[in-house]
Amino acid sequence: MLMTSITQIDELIQQVQAYHPEADVEMLRRAYDYSAHAHEGQMRQSGEPYLQHPLAVAGILAFLKLDVPAIVAGLLHDTVEDTLATHAELEAQFGKDVARLVDGVTKIGQIPFKSHAEKQAENFRKMVLSMADDIRVVFIKLADRLHNMETLEHLSESKQKQIAQETLEIYAPLANRLGISSIKQKLEDLCLQYLKPDSYAMLKLRVAKRDEERQEFLEMLVDMAREALAKASLHGDIQGRPKHLYSIYQKMERQSITFEEVYDLSAVRIITDSKMNCYAILGLIHSLWPPVPGRFKDYVATPRANLYQSLHTTVVGPQGEYVEFQIRTEEMHRINEYGVASHWRYKEPGAVTGKDEKVFSWLRQFVEWHKDLSDNRQFMDSVKLDLFHDVVFVFTPLGEVKEMPVGSTPIDFAYAIHTEIGDHCVGAKINGKLVPLRHKLSSGDMLEILTSSSQVPHKGWLKFVRTSRAKAKIRHWFKIEEQKRALDIGRRLLEREFRRHSLPTAQTLKSERLLEIAKDRGLDVVEELIRLVGYGRLSASQVTNQLEPDSEVIQRKESSGVVAAREKVVPAHPEKSVKVKGGNDVLMQLSKCCNPVPGDPIMGYITRGRGLSIHTVGCPNLRALDWDHNRLVEADWDSGIAGTHSVKVSVLTLDRTGVLADISSAISDCQANITRAEISTREDRKAVLDFVIEITNTLHLERMIKGIEQVEGVVNARRVRGW
Repeated sequence: MLMTSITQIDELIQQVQAYHPEADVEMLRRAYDYSAHAHEGQMRQSGEPYLQHPLAVAGILAFLKLDVPAIVAGLLHDTVEDTLATHAELEAQFGKDVARLVDGVTKIGQIPFKSHAEKQAENFRKMVLSMADDIRVVFIKLADRLHNMETLEHLSESKQKQIAQETLEIYAPLANRLGISSIKQKLEDLCLQYLKPDSYAMLKLRVAKRDEERQEFLEMLVDMAREALAKASLHGDIQGRPKHLYSIYQKMERQSITFEEVYDLSAVRIITDSKMNCYAILGLIHSLWPPVPGRFKDYVATPRANLYQSLHTTVVGPQGEYVEFQIRTEEMHRINEYGVASHWRYKEPGAVTGKDEKVFSWLRQFVEWHKDLSDNRQFMDSVKLDLFHDVVFVFTPLGEVKEMPVGSTPIDFAYAIHTEIGDHCVGAKINGKLVPLRHKLSSGDMLEILTSSSQVPHKGWLKFVRTSRAKAKIRHWFKIEEQKRALDIGRRLLEREFRRHSLPTAQTLKSERLLEIAKDRGLDVVEELIRLVGYGRLSASQVTNQLEPDSEVIQRKESSGVVAAREKVVPAHPEKSVKVKGGNDVLMQLSKCCNPVPGDPIMGYITRGRGLSIHTVGCPNLRALDWDHNRLVEADWDSGIAGTHSVKVSVLTLDRTGVLADISSAISDCQANITRAEISTREDRKAVLDFVIEITNTLHLERMIKGIEQVEGVVNARRVRGW
């Protein structure tokens, strides 16, 4: 059945009543009238009234035989985004069900995004999370995208390519995952038309010519098969089926072959009445023509993830030509064409049950993980990873079949079973033999996971695991561990600072005053404050100063003393100003990756052959080390040794005459010395000024940055680490 463009409401109603005689026709007409009124005066790029778009979308949903609320939502899907209509109005006139569906497909137009990619990612995140609650959202979105692709010729070439690429990366794979092959193939061919117009035109012409030449051959083949079925008293509707253009293009690219070398441009499809007859017909076809070794696939016994079922076999037909046969039942064919939508009308609206549960399990996983995948682009990459995968089928020791993406490893399998099994996986046996954890799984493997309570995830696993679930779980484990380490380090730094100020450590950590300080910074609990100290985003001395109000006066006096004595301070070897626990006669150097200066919370790390490397507590490189606590050394600044330290400061400013002189003057007013300066201008009439400046400590640095930011035209100034 081909999708036809709906242009009138009466056509839509007639199409809906063909499969749903009891449909609420009055509601469909009301939705059409509401949409017509809301979009009145709006035109599409093609010049036709905008109303034709929602009507066409509703027609595609009727082709998929969806229920009335979904089709009504299709008619209204752009009203909230593009007109004065509101969510409350839709809910009042058409009910919560329809309003929720429209909200699920409405783009997020009110939020400012940094880039198109970020907007695309956030829109898709919203749709995926809505899909998990009601899968009809994605049917509406696919129908919307299909009609937009069908009318893409009216947009600019750059816009055509952008939309086609997005469709090829997201929406066509999504249609495939849902088993809606009719929409998937249409979308892919349209994408090819705009992304590779020359290849599309060539294939369209040559396939049509080849089909004309092979028509006689195919008719002969179908007649032979039909005669054989009749003699064997087997029922079967036989038809030739041309392959869609994008699948031919993919094969040519993947196998690096020419069009002439693609032998299976068309296939013969046999639709029968029972699963038993599928296998009987398969045997009959193999008795007529010899099968090609390795070209038989049984998707009946082992359906694809999108519920696709069929027997595929390639045989050497008459004249030595290869021909692919696809054998399936009528029910299988219906599901293969329409996917989950094929039996949507028999279910409770929005519900997903039975075999369909398998199709949407990955969506629920994304809902589970979306808090961990806070970055929209990371979320998007994770979705694409699952949408595009080919699969292998492996078995648990109890014989349960598990579907995994091609390239999956035992670690992926372990996390697919349970998070705890993945976290504690130490090894695996495939078919009774031990294999490395990076071993790639093959269909038919029987897999046993070996665990140990002492085992924990390794960052190295991220280099070879395949599934987004495994990647997310491993990253989540390290995030939790990092929080634990930050809490431990922060507590140690605070305890050390409390002892310096003769404060009782245990009582102070539990004091109400410390909780007040945390809440003043917008934190709910003291542990979050301690973690900030552990990450290096807050110094222990800052917390102590707030605990002891008088220390703020002392701090100001010390700060002014630094200014007064600025001219007397001479540069010293920076590492001389660091003291470590256990002695001072230690070879050490300040790490170049974070360039610590007095006032930064610091920690020493014993390197191999290079002595002690001093890092700021929040340095990513320090956190990325193995965290062997035996190699971590407590370190602090020696307040008795005065000296200057070089820091890099980057200033973003308006590109105006005299701005460099004004900033240099501000730095000089803070008794700081510039040792190097680099200036570059940008296309947006802004300039970036990078300075290397000698300062005494972080207080001196903060005061200097504030002074720079007060200069007219300065947008911001910031310290640069690792320069």
